[in-house]
Amino acid sequence: MDTLTTGDTDKLAGALHGDLITPADPRYDEVRQVWNADIDRRPLLIARCADVADVRAAVTFAAERGLPVAVRGGGHSVAGHGTCDGGLTVDLRRMRSVEIDTERRLAHVQGGALWQDVDGASQAHGLATTGGIVSETGVGGLALGGGIGHLMRRCGLTVDNLVEADVVTADGSLLRVDETTDPELLWGLRGGGGNFGVVVRFGFRLHEVGPTVLGGMIIHPLDGAPRFLTRYRDLIAEAPDELGTILNLRLCPPVAAVPEHLHGSPVVALNVCWSGADPEEGAEFLRPLREFGPALLDSVAPMPYVDLQQMVDRTSPPGKEYYWRSVDFGTLDDQVIDTVVEHASRITSPLAAVPIYHLGGAIGRVPDTGTAFGPRHAGHNINMFGAWEPGRGDRERHVGWVRDFSEAMAPYAVGQYVNFLNDEGSDGVRAAYGQRWRRLVDLKRRLDPQNLFRFNFNIDPGQPEEGHR
Repeated sequence: MDTLTTGDTDKLAGALHGDLITPADPRYDEVRQVWNADIDRRPLLIARCADVADVRAAVTFAAERGLPVAVRGGGHSVAGHGTCDGGLTVDLRRMRSVEIDTERRLAHVQGGALWQDVDGASQAHGLATTGGIVSETGVGGLALGGGIGHLMRRCGLTVDNLVEADVVTADGSLLRVDETTDPELLWGLRGGGGNFGVVVRFGFRLHEVGPTVLGGMIIHPLDGAPRFLTRYRDLIAEAPDELGTILNLRLCPPVAAVPEHLHGSPVVALNVCWSGADPEEGAEFLRPLREFGPALLDSVAPMPYVDLQQMVDRTSPPGKEYYWRSVDFGTLDDQVIDTVVEHASRITSPLAAVPIYHLGGAIGRVPDTGTAFGPRHAGHNINMFGAWEPGRGDRERHVGWVRDFSEAMAPYAVGQYVNFLNDEGSDGVRAAYGQRWRRLVDLKRRLDPQNLFRFNFNIDPGQPEEGHR
């Protein structure tokens, strides 16, 4: 890359309806920050795009000068993919509009939107699609890597509901992508991450949900977790798709949904979402689990779906330091339960957590190669979620807990969730994509042969295709 001149940056700044931030700008340090304070990167330029024309101008500018491009939506990537050192960050945060087509049951979502934007707009019509469990998460990162959430067993993953998209590619072109215009690129967007361009508009299929669902938490002390998890395992073996559950082993966070006297105590919490038409049916199904105990807290009750989607927002605030690993596994057998409880008991921070997501249902009814996301046969995903206050000099202690936990879970692993990768490197990315790898490399070579979009879980167009098929 040649050194940029003032004339270069002035040219790009003049082409934008938004604005261009350089390191000399007094706003630079604030604008470059991302959710994970463990990430401290310094882009050469930050284009705060106001519209699609801005995105095209920024990408073209970068391609012509050999500048790699990072794409920032919500900035929630634990690996810091929404920023870069020495490249150009395309910042989409001003592009957050959501339009609901009730006739087609489709949400048109701009690339910088957050899940709270989608939930609010769609729930005004009693509709929803599978989104993240933290409402401040960006739509783009979650949607392009898979998308697990409360509705996934009934409605499928977010990628399964992605039916069209507008994409700015590495040459600055704007492509309208759907099953008719470019089915191969749509396949790649459904799990292939940000490797193929900047998605400036998503089209998501919507489902009838809410606006009231049966939701809330059931909390037990951590020392009772083995018995509770065994009971939970037996119950969900016959769970209907309408039931979404997420276990969480952690120190009880100071959130409004939990009484203050429980804050900081070691617990196993179960987050519940019954999205079926009849909440009484959900309550009856959950009754054996709710009668187990006594529980420290049982807050399961009819509640607005948007409230459920925001219930744990405060447990992962911006400005803390984060590091995680994850594995997909089959069942909560006795050995897995023992391993999980043992390592959760050694948790190193009040901010850390061990969420376990119940998969299956609609997820498993899509073939393993039906989308770039996979595999589809896992029963659960566990996320060893390290988090701590910045500036205390004890990063390695928290990272060590995550890595030890991850190694202990490795014998039970049947796959990896791409969005929960961290620093596993190119081999880890290849292994996560498995038999889909060669097809993804071919698509990358067609759309981004110079690897302009490399700040992601990268599919390098220069890598060999053999292996990991």
